Amino acid sequence: MDLNEQKNRWEENTLHPLTNKYPERKQEFLTPSHIPLPNVAIPQEFDYMEKLGFPGEYPYTRGVQPTMYRGRFWTMRQYAGFATAEESNARYRYLLAQGQTGLSVAFDLPTQIGYDADDPMATGEVGKVGVSISSLDDMETLFRDIPLERVSTSMTINAPASVLLAMYIAVAKRQGVDPKKLRGTIQNDILKEFVARGTYIYPPLPSMRLITDTFKFCKENIPRWNTISISGYHIREAGSTAVQEVAFTLADAIAYVNAAIQSGLEVDEFANQLSFFFAAHNNFLEEVAKFRAARRLWARIMKERFQAKDPRSWMLRFHTQTGGSTLTAQQPETNVVRVTIQALAAVMGGTQSLHTNSMDEALWLPTEKSVRVALRTQQIIGYESGVADTIDPFAGSYVIEQLTDEIERQAMEYIQKIDDLGGALKAIENGYLQNEIQDAAYRFQQAIENKENIVVGVNAFEVDEKMELERLTVDPAIEKNQVERLTKLRARRDAGKVSELLTRLEQSAKSENNLMPLFIECVENDITLGEINGVLRQVWGEYQPPAWI
Repeated sequence: MDLNEQKNRWEENTLHPLTNKYPERKQEFLTPSHIPLPNVAIPQEFDYMEKLGFPGEYPYTRGVQPTMYRGRFWTMRQYAGFATAEESNARYRYLLAQGQTGLSVAFDLPTQIGYDADDPMATGEVGKVGVSISSLDDMETLFRDIPLERVSTSMTINAPASVLLAMYIAVAKRQGVDPKKLRGTIQNDILKEFVARGTYIYPPLPSMRLITDTFKFCKENIPRWNTISISGYHIREAGSTAVQEVAFTLADAIAYVNAAIQSGLEVDEFANQLSFFFAAHNNFLEEVAKFRAARRLWARIMKERFQAKDPRSWMLRFHTQTGGSTLTAQQPETNVVRVTIQALAAVMGGTQSLHTNSMDEALWLPTEKSVRVALRTQQIIGYESGVADTIDPFAGSYVIEQLTDEIERQAMEYIQKIDDLGGALKAIENGYLQNEIQDAAYRFQQAIENKENIVVGVNAFEVDEKMELERLTVDPAIEKNQVERLTKLRARRDAGKVSELLTRLEQSAKSENNLMPLFIECVENDITLGEINGVLRQVWGEYQPPAWI
């Protein structure tokens, strides 16, 4: 190539420094939560042991286990579920064979909002964004040849969470597994649905009743099960800052603890079965500090505000998922790098469980190969990087400690504001949380459009390319087949028993009886998800958000 050709190439290439088209560096350096970063962090005077302590000791800034990943790695999960129970079961067994150590179930939209696959409301959505589960037969197929006493299963399900848990328990019983041996989590976090996600069914009060019923039942019958996964992930994906993610998640958690205490439970009876779910986004240092701040703040809330005595009640145990909203459809291979940074932040922040997104998720359902790459990302971090060999390796870093302190301080200010409004539920009803998230999302999008924030491949370093990634599609026949399965199920079951149980369910929904045992009896007699939730809809009604939201 001669000099003239080279010059022409440079002029055409918007990425070359001679064209001066590289994005300029910022004049002021802030985290995405607008916390200033100094040129050089200066150590602050603080009592090291009071602030940090040892790993596995209050206030758990450095982790909830004394040995952390030296004892064992975090649970490596991949969120999966699509089409039919048979197809999702094949994906789960594939992932377990590839070294995954826990399952994470994605349900389709009809299942998430309590409709059967043959309901008119489900038309066109069956199996599209997750697996279709309408009956105990579907759930049994989903976990066929998977020994439930040996795996930890997380289920991203909220409004009908207690019914899906009842199905899981019934499957375990059919496998001959003692429910007391079951390990896993149901998300079961309805407050964030009102704020950020939208898959609610019932008004707040009966929704909270289902949650506290689950707390009470699991305390006695499934003591190793996480009864709720209080989710900041969806709050963050809706556009919140890291500070808001911590604050609003813990404010929701405070509301659940209050509801459980008001229902008659002692705090130390249920608090050790609470778990949390956070996002990991791209600003590595802020994300590491966020996890540490959340842990310390929750420990203090439980010990000082709720007077919990059991150290297990003080521990914030959490699952992390890398940020779906951070993935780009442009140059999707770059998402492997984003996910690696985010996963590393989660590990350095002390997560107990981790899902890594696949590079093609901004485009379509992830393929087998892309899911394998995402799982390999976790395995390389765990087995090759060495970061898991030291407990809380960033402790004492001036920048990390400064960010941890500042995130904790700002999050506590939000929590106090929410308390002043009457708590999380009141703050949701008056739109405070939603408005704060929307404002943050708007500011973030403006910063991208103004190129104050650079997203590689989106507003800088763009290229024209043809997508050649493998694509996973959902067969339209899936819906038809699911409808046929339900028709056959309804034809073979005991109609009299079904009628009797649905009548009892209606009466119990009007009483203060714990509904979990009845849910299990219903699903064991082939009553479907939609039929159970249909009765509850008749008794409790459906939540209608205010017109101004």
